[in-house]
Amino acid sequence: MTTKNSTRRVILASFLAASATLFGLPQAHAADTVLLNAAYDVTRELFKEINPAFTAQWKKTTGETIDVNQSHGGSSKQARSVADGMEASVVTMNQANDIDILVERGVVAADWAKKFPNNASPFYSTMVYLVRKGNPKQIKDWADLGKPGVKVIIPNPKTSGNGRYTYLAAWGAVIRKGGNEAQARDLVGKIFKNVPVLDAGGRGATTTFTQREIGDVLVTFENEVNLVREEFGDKFDVIYPSISILAESPVAVVDKVVDRRNLRKQATGYVNFLYSEEGQEIIAKHSLRPRSEKAFKKYNANFRQVTLFTIDDVFGGWKAAQKKHFDDGAEFDKIYNK
Repeated sequence: MTTKNSTRRVILASFLAASATLFGLPQAHAADTVLLNAAYDVTRELFKEINPAFTAQWKKTTGETIDVNQSHGGSSKQARSVADGMEASVVTMNQANDIDILVERGVVAADWAKKFPNNASPFYSTMVYLVRKGNPKQIKDWADLGKPGVKVIIPNPKTSGNGRYTYLAAWGAVIRKGGNEAQARDLVGKIFKNVPVLDAGGRGATTTFTQREIGDVLVTFENEVNLVREEFGDKFDVIYPSISILAESPVAVVDKVVDRRNLRKQATGYVNFLYSEEGQEIIAKHSLRPRSEKAFKKYNANFRQVTLFTIDDVFGGWKAAQKKHFDDGAEFDKIYNK
């Protein structure tokens, strides 16, 4: 039996559809396929541009309508969410260690890093400093972050790849300049003693520094400081240390999810788009360092020259670094609790 209310709904739906056709209004569509990308939190703006570019390219080449949804958070927190059942088709993290966690949980293939070029890292970044205009504390290098009276904003290395890279960059800088483990430990201890707020992720740390106006210096990814300067104008200066860490952003298809939902072709296409010239140009435009020489040259004004070392160079890889520095009871816990 048809009610008056249901009749009205049918009439209203017909009217709205006709109006959309007549006046060129966008109509809602049901996507043939939906992917979820679980990403670390300072890539929000990047994927706002990447995702529609990919869906347009996929529609043009395959005829399939596809939507890409996003989830953002601290890299390690995102990895745990996927391990605990988040239905992500793809993960885009800021450290290989977080994807290895998914390997251990049986949701990502053990050879994930060999499935795409450059160790499955289509772009990379490094850690730099954002300071108040004029750099009143005269912060120039890692040692300055450990000086008395300097308030340093860094997210928690236990929950954030951003914080982990900062910790390792400071430690590694001491070693690369000829220092020893005791000197590195001493500097990192002094730096974290100067941290007034330990946010869970990189975007939270940026908010603490820029909007809550806490701290003298924010240590974060190169692309994040450029985003801040775009939003806030000349309120801040960017300082590059003499040496920093190469921060790769690895990606992986979540095998357990894509195989169950028959999404492998689309998820693989999404990752491959990140390596395409169109994808690489979008990446470079957002101040993330692309693998494409063409895109790097076009946007080279976004990237200053800095001496970089890798996790492998100083720490023997992510697994070794995790065990020594970030596992429960390891170096960071000893330093921070002290």
